[in-house]
Amino acid sequence: MLRRTATSAKERSFLHVIKLVSPFVMVVVLQAAIAGFSLEVMSSVRAYVAGEAMWSRSQKNAVYFLNLYLHSGQASQFAQYQTSLAVPIGDEYARWALEGDPVDVELARIGFLQGGNHPDDVPGLIWLFRYFNQVSFLREAIREWAATDPMLLELSVFGEVIKSELKNGPVRDSDRLQFLSSRLSELNRQFTGHAERFSTVLGEGSRAIKLTLTWLNIATAAILILLLIWHTRRLVLQRQAFEDALRAEKERLAFQASHDWLTGIANRRAFEARLQSELDDSGENSLSLILLDLDQFKSVNDSCGHLAGDRLLCQVARLLQQDRRPHDLVARLGGDEFGLILPQCAPYDAVDIAERLRRSLEMFNFAWDDRYFAVTASIGVACIADANTTLEEAMRRTDAACYRAKEKGRNRVQVDNGRPDVALVAAPSREAARA
Repeated sequence: MLRRTATSAKERSFLHVIKLVSPFVMVVVLQAAIAGFSLEVMSSVRAYVAGEAMWSRSQKNAVYFLNLYLHSGQASQFAQYQTSLAVPIGDEYARWALEGDPVDVELARIGFLQGGNHPDDVPGLIWLFRYFNQVSFLREAIREWAATDPMLLELSVFGEVIKSELKNGPVRDSDRLQFLSSRLSELNRQFTGHAERFSTVLGEGSRAIKLTLTWLNIATAAILILLLIWHTRRLVLQRQAFEDALRAEKERLAFQASHDWLTGIANRRAFEARLQSELDDSGENSLSLILLDLDQFKSVNDSCGHLAGDRLLCQVARLLQQDRRPHDLVARLGGDEFGLILPQCAPYDAVDIAERLRRSLEMFNFAWDDRYFAVTASIGVACIADANTTLEEAMRRTDAACYRAKEKGRNRVQVDNGRPDVALVAAPSREAARA
């Protein structure tokens, strides 16, 4: 048993260590991922720069050998033209394959290989195009690249036209020869312009990526520093959080111990504690108690069930608290019985308060499932004038007054002020007044 407990403690300690270091591990992994991603992006951009150099050189060679073929008619020069032209055409096919829906990765791979790109660079070329073609610098570079498509088509057609014209021998018309040569020069100039802009955009993108990665590394370092600060603060606050939770739990338990679970107002325990405190401190000050017992509660419970009875008790509790003074206490003593402690309250004021409560309940109609119940209460009032009165005596007198109110017909206030020479009785109910 001790060995199992020790093993369990070691496991908890290990898990706690893992929990503490896991944020740092995550940051290190993140930094490694950023580094790997950075290398992949930079490698792919470098591959595009190298491919652009191959593409630009090949299209220049195609124009050059086609121009030589135009003047010499040698078949070997036309073959060199075709070989050179195949490089930018292969790159063109690769771009079309990646722009298609769906993307044809295999055709793109074949096209990039035809374009003279190194086989190890091809996956990076495809990856960068597929997932980052909307990044500003790459989008601009692709736009320059695509702008050469009509020129490649024209150069391809131009080669076939020249080959067709040279079947019957060299071109004798000097104007025709001059036109064809000038057009080749113009195509070469246009190709060169797009190639330079392509290269410039990629260079700017590469520098922007380098700057971004620098800031990412700085941000990662800052995150590590913040994690150290956070962990230190967390260790400091853990004890405070534990103490706050313990304090909140104590407050919750104290609230449950002193409040009624159904209505949320004070319970009998809190009522008696407050009453004892008031009796101890009353001295010459007036103290009055009110005990209120609902008259029709059993009929609501019997006819509509306990859920309706609970609802009635909650509504009565809210009604009793509406007109209370700030220092008065309203409590549910149990069942359908409620009590009020009225510190510094003269007998006649206590009777007036009790009568107002009786009238408020009498005017209150409880509704449940389209059924309505008149709610009344028998109320006993005890006025404590003797500083030596005990808690038991005060409760007994108030309870006796409430009992007499029930005996006299309910829905009335009965007063016991502890002075047999003075009888204070509140106004009777409406029914008694009519009688």
